[in-house]
Parts: sequence; structure tokens; C-alpha cells
Amino acid sequence: MMQAEKMERIKYLTELLNKASGAYYAQDREIMSNLEYDRLYEELEGLEKETGIILANSPTVRVGYEAVEELPKERHVAPMLSLDKTKSREDLREWLQGHPAVMSWKLDGLTIVLTYRDGKLEKAVTRGNGEIGEVITNNAKTFVNLPLGIPFRGELVLRGEAVISYSDFEKINREIEDGDAKYKNPRNLCSGSVRQLNSEITANRNVRFFAYALVSVSEEAAPMHSVTEQFRFLEQQGFAVVEHYLAEENTIAEILEGFEKKIETYDIPSDGLVLVYDDIGYGQSLGRTAKFPRNSIAFKWADELRETTLKEIEWSASRTGLINPVAIFEPVELEGTTVSRASVHNISILRALQLGIGDRITVYKANMIIPQIAENLTAEEEGPEDRQLVEIPRICPVCGGQTEIRQVNDVQSLYCTNGKCAAKQIKAFALFVSRDAMNIDGLSEATLEKFVDMGFLHEFADLFHLESHREQIVEMEGFGERSCQNLIESVDRARNTTLPRVLYGLGIANIGSANAKMLCRFFDHDLKRMQEADVETLSAIDGVGEVIATAFVSYMQDPDNLRKIDNLMKELTIQVPRTEEGSQTLSGLSFVVTGTLTKFASRNELKEAIEAKGGKVTGTVTGKTTCLINNDVASNSSKNKKARELGIPVLSETDFLEQYQLEAPGQQA
Repeated sequence: MMQAEKMERIKYLTELLNKASGAYYAQDREIMSNLEYDRLYEELEGLEKETGIILANSPTVRVGYEAVEELPKERHVAPMLSLDKTKSREDLREWLQGHPAVMSWKLDGLTIVLTYRDGKLEKAVTRGNGEIGEVITNNAKTFVNLPLGIPFRGELVLRGEAVISYSDFEKINREIEDGDAKYKNPRNLCSGSVRQLNSEITANRNVRFFAYALVSVSEEAAPMHSVTEQFRFLEQQGFAVVEHYLAEENTIAEILEGFEKKIETYDIPSDGLVLVYDDIGYGQSLGRTAKFPRNSIAFKWADELRETTLKEIEWSASRTGLINPVAIFEPVELEGTTVSRASVHNISILRALQLGIGDRITVYKANMIIPQIAENLTAEEEGPEDRQLVEIPRICPVCGGQTEIRQVNDVQSLYCTNGKCAAKQIKAFALFVSRDAMNIDGLSEATLEKFVDMGFLHEFADLFHLESHREQIVEMEGFGERSCQNLIESVDRARNTTLPRVLYGLGIANIGSANAKMLCRFFDHDLKRMQEADVETLSAIDGVGEVIATAFVSYMQDPDNLRKIDNLMKELTIQVPRTEEGSQTLSGLSFVVTGTLTKFASRNELKEAIEAKGGKVTGTVTGKTTCLINNDVASNSSKNKKARELGIPVLSETDFLEQYQLEAPGQQA
């Protein structure tokens, strides 16, 4: 079997065995026998040993998640320059000057520099500002297709792009009930995922890595004189490399056309192409300008522009009070679809475009996806003094309350100041009935808007009195006797709930589902104690901090909020987790978990077992830590060193379970 075939087999077995393991443990079903699983597992182990390639998501390894207080900074050995750009196909052909060049995707994610030494991933650093980046090594180890081990045993430094596919981006957004909380695009989601302080969050985001440049390699490697050879070498080490082709003057147009056709359905975000001279020596001989290297150039898609006429600016309000301007224009065809509206994003952009009703504007789809206004042709021909510009509303278009312009980081945005704005109400109700909150089926935002307009809903408690409006609801469009009854039954089921669901559903700033659970555990599910807590008390809770604490106290000190919560609680039956007498054996104790686990499926599972016994799990070793749980008790990791300095014991899973009389969950072979 050739090296490339072995690599494909490793990828196939890794995916298949992970799927089988997930079905067995998470879904309680089998897609293969234990005998077949063991046979394939042994085959994968053998191939990994033979090739030296071990993918980060291989079932033969388990990456221990790690949380840090901040990402360390590190200066790059050489500055990472931007590329010169063009949108002209002819410029691209002329740039070749008779020299072959490698054409590849310009992926739209986060640039990462990786360092391997002795076959193992040693370091991963983000591009940052080009000179100084952030060290994200623990997070990189969770990228689903990144090799943790490679066959090359010297030092290897490479550059690539961390990305999240469109399909994974849409899947993650579908699971977020609150529209305001959804991510704007895959690049922002990827950047935030890669730069998390807790690598377990990164692991859940399905980040992938595509190599696009070999920065340096030690002399153990055979000399490489072309970019094509470097790509081949990186593939042999197990890296997924960016799709690329060797282009010459007589083939570049055809290759470019192939990329252009593929971008329409390509699942990996890309904002253009990159062309780099294949002959490394020739490319290096060209040197660089003050801003760009001369051996490569970026090609940006020439956006399809259409001229149209601005009809109006619609002001769209959200749950947070932000009011966004949306341009409505005469419909035009763009990239195969009819477009008639585009977000203007904020007041700063609105003013920069000098928009007026009736203006001739050009529109395009950014990266061939998101409608945007490119230019205001009328404004270029006429000065603002000769035209009537769009007025920024002084009152909210939804509730009639006063608006105000707030400036954050040089960007001006419009906000509604009325806390009782209907738009805020509708979004707030939508969060309250969402799956992670009260989980009430049959209440879309459109339905909630109708109920608010008809006066059925003023506060959350009103949801539990929809029965009194049955006759009117039955007559509403989209409803009938049966659907109305289903809604009433769904509301009644929601009466039996838990305090974390209620707390999350209230929509308090920065209180997500996880924070709600944490607060309830800390205050023993006592709402009264939570409402009386001050900022100092809340800030001292691990994972809260002053910002969250201040927002929480502010919400709970508002008399109107307290009245509404009181009315709501009268409608609910709160299920408090039962705690058997004497079961809180770890109460008052604090633990830190690190490294690879063997008896628990994940660090989160061990954390839940500790919390069920009244203990606390934090991410940092301090003088208050009872013990550090790490199966590699002799390692020189930063947590182990810190524990030894503070005289805190480091226990393996087995020793921890024995000492504190806990049981690990039964695991199937």
C-alpha cells in the first residue's frame, strides 16, 4: 500500500471508528460488533505506527482539554506579510512573466503557524498582527484533521488556515435559539473558537486545518526547490493541504475558471485565490516591497455589481435594543438570485454612504453571499447640501420610545432606550420559550408578535394564561382547535421546570445556560439568595467576574423585574435536584482536572461527578485547590509544577476515586 493510500485509510478508519464509538456510547446503539471494532482499531494503530501519522481526532489518542486564564503572546521569527491583490484576470496572467506558479484557494479563516519537533506538535501560534501572535497549542490539538504525530523527526514549521465549514457553521447557528446570539459568518466563529481560553469549547466547533506553506524544515529533509514539492512533502506528513494546481500562461485562465465554478458550492469559506511562483529560488530572488512579498499575489473575485435605486431605509430593532438600518431597493439579480435588501449595519456606515431616498446605488454580494451596498452614485455626483439624506429616527419604529446613538470603538449605532419596547419583548419571549429555557413548542416569533399585538402578552407569566384567550387564538390564521390545544398543553408541561431554565429564560445579560446552572448550584437553587446577592459575592464565584455580576445585580435590583419574576414563579413548579443526606462528601473542596482520562469519557463527566458530591472544579491551580487530578503525576506540565510549588497533591484518577470514595461510570469495552 502506497503512503497516500495508507493516509486515506487512516482518515477512513478514524472517521468510521469515531462514528461507531459515538453511536455506542452516546446513542446506545451498535453499528458494528465489538470484534469488528477491535479489528479495525488494531489496523488503525498499526498504520499509525507504520506511517508515524496520528490525527488529532484518532480514537487511539485522547487529547486532554485545558483551560487557561489568558493566551500567551509570542513574536514570529519573521514578519508575516500581507499579499498584493488584484481583481483582473489579465493582471494575473501578466504577473506570471513566463514562470509557472501554484494557484490555490485563499481560505477565509484564521492563519496559524505550527511547529513540529521530533515528530510531535510542539507549538501553534496565530498570525496576530503579523509580528506577534497568540499561542493556541492546546486548542490546535483539537482540530479534527490535524496530525499530532508525523513521520518527519526533524524540526518542521508550516503555515496554514484554520477554518469552519459553511455546513458546520449553519449547524452551530441552528442550535442557537436567540437570533441576536447567532454568529455572523464562519470566519468570526472560527476566530473565536480557535482563540478560546478553554480548549474543550474549541473541540466542539469542528475546526479544520489546511496547510498552504512550508516555512522551514531542518536538514534531515531532502532538499526541495519548488512549492509543488513542498505541498507533496506536507501531504506525506499527513496534513490536509489547500487545493492547488500548477498554472502557466496557457492554462491559468482554465484553472481560474474551474475555481470560479467550484466557489458556488465549495463548503470551505474562501475569499479568493493565491498565486505563488513554483520555483522557490526564483521567488526568493525577487525580494519584497515595504508591504508585500514579490513571489506571490492574491486574486480577489471581481464582485458582480448591479445598479439600482434606494426605495427606503427600514429600521430593525432587536432584543438588546440595537436598531439596525436595512436598505430596501429595487430588486436586482445578483449571483443567480433576486436581491432587494441589504443591511447597512450601523450609523457610521449609513453616514459614510450619505444615503438619501431615491439615490442610485450599486450593490453586490460580499464573497458572493451577503448583499452589501458598494457605492452611492448620486452622492458622488451631488453634494450632501443639495440632497435630503436619510434621517436617523429619534423614536423607535416599534414602540415610539426615545432612541440614542452610542459610540463603541469608533462605531456609532442606534439604540432604543425604552426597556418595554415591543421588539425587545418579542425577542425576550422568543428566548424564554426556547428549548434551553422553558421549551414551549408552537410559539414562533411571528406567533409571539401576534400575541403581543393583541394584548395577550405583557410579561412572562401571561404565557401561562393563554387558555383565557382560546376563542381568539382558535380564530387566528395558522391556528385551529387542535393546534391551540397543543399549544395549551405545551404551556402546561412547561410549568414543571428547573430554576436554571427559568434563570436562563429571563434573558439577563451574559447569563447563558451554563452560567445559569453554575449560579443555581452555588446558591443551592435558592432564588431568594440569588436576588439578594451583591456584586462582590457574585464576582467571587469562579467563572462569573465583575461584568456578569454587575449585570445580574442590576437586573435583580429593578423593582419591575422582581415583580415580574414573582408573578412568574407563582405559575411554576420548580424541581430542585434531590440531594441525599450525607452525599455531599466533597462539599467545600476544590479540584482541578487536567490531562488524559481513562475511567471517565471526558473531563466534563468527571466534573459533573465531583459537583454531584458538592465539590467544585476550576481551571487553575491555586492555594485553595484541594488536589490536582492528572494521570501523568510525574509530568512537568505547568499545572503539575504549580501544584508542587504550593504543596498540593497530584492524584491519578484511580487514587482520587479511592481517596474520596467515588465510583467511575461503567465503561463498555
